[in-house]
Amino acid sequence: MLAAALVALCAGYCCGGDDTVPAWCKALPRPGYAHLRRVSLPDPWFEVYAVTSGVFAIYEPHQSEETIAYLILGQRRAVLLDTGMGMGDIRSITRKLTDLHITVLNSHTHDDHVGGNWQFDDVENMDTPFTRANAKGSREDAQAEIAPGQICGALPIGFDPQKYVTRAWKITAFIRDGSRIDLGGRTLTVLATPGHTPDSISLWDETAGLLFTGDTYYPGPIWLFRPETDLEAYDASIRRLAALTPRLKIILGAHNFPIAEPSVLPELASSFERVRAGHVKAKPAGEGKVLFQDGDMSFLMSDGKRISSLRPPAVQ
Repeated sequence: MLAAALVALCAGYCCGGDDTVPAWCKALPRPGYAHLRRVSLPDPWFEVYAVTSGVFAIYEPHQSEETIAYLILGQRRAVLLDTGMGMGDIRSITRKLTDLHITVLNSHTHDDHVGGNWQFDDVENMDTPFTRANAKGSREDAQAEIAPGQICGALPIGFDPQKYVTRAWKITAFIRDGSRIDLGGRTLTVLATPGHTPDSISLWDETAGLLFTGDTYYPGPIWLFRPETDLEAYDASIRRLAALTPRLKIILGAHNFPIAEPSVLPELASSFERVRAGHVKAKPAGEGKVLFQDGDMSFLMSDGKRISSLRPPAVQ
């Protein structure tokens, strides 16, 4: 019933009035969400789920990337990992969930993860040229997010597509690999996991066994085709995360669905190794891109030229 209602909604609003409903929209809602506790909030753009103690997933199901931000609560303050597309008012959402001071961290600074950064006074990022450039904002990247086929359902009230940009934000402090963030009763460790972007991080709550992986892992084709992607660095990063598997209980990625089993990490590393070794056939996936599908893992890359430059791991 819910799926049928959503498709009907899409038919009226998708693609700027186009009657064609995108395939990704037809597939919603994702079945797993039925098993999570949804927090009722009066905002039709976001859906909020309590995924584990003191952690809320703030999900944007009406845009094709289905971005997920995480509000992580401690006793004295909170971290908001990513701020989404910047189409809705994510600050208003967080204020309904907590009165604690909020520090924004970004899993990386692609536009779909930093859209609401400007709304917050405390934003801490990695110190890289890529980060500093993105902090200046972008119109081109933002406009690509509302191109035909990218929107499912009504845009937020008052949203003006013509004026949509990723707004600039101020970096108030820099974090680095190993930085520890004490929230009071909860400590998060920053793990530098470059590859998807130069400034990609994961957050590890060692006590609770939680790992927030950003775009280094999420269920669905992992984007590794942009110019800033470094496949060698990505390989090292996923191996680093896979080594943590015995100490983890929940993996929380930044797109599509928020919860995965820790076993996905060694599976991810193994699949990428098979791709590197040439054991997975590439399939065309749009202009200049190919898809490597290996079991449940998939990687969307450039047209195959860059993967050929990688060398399979040496036999020990």
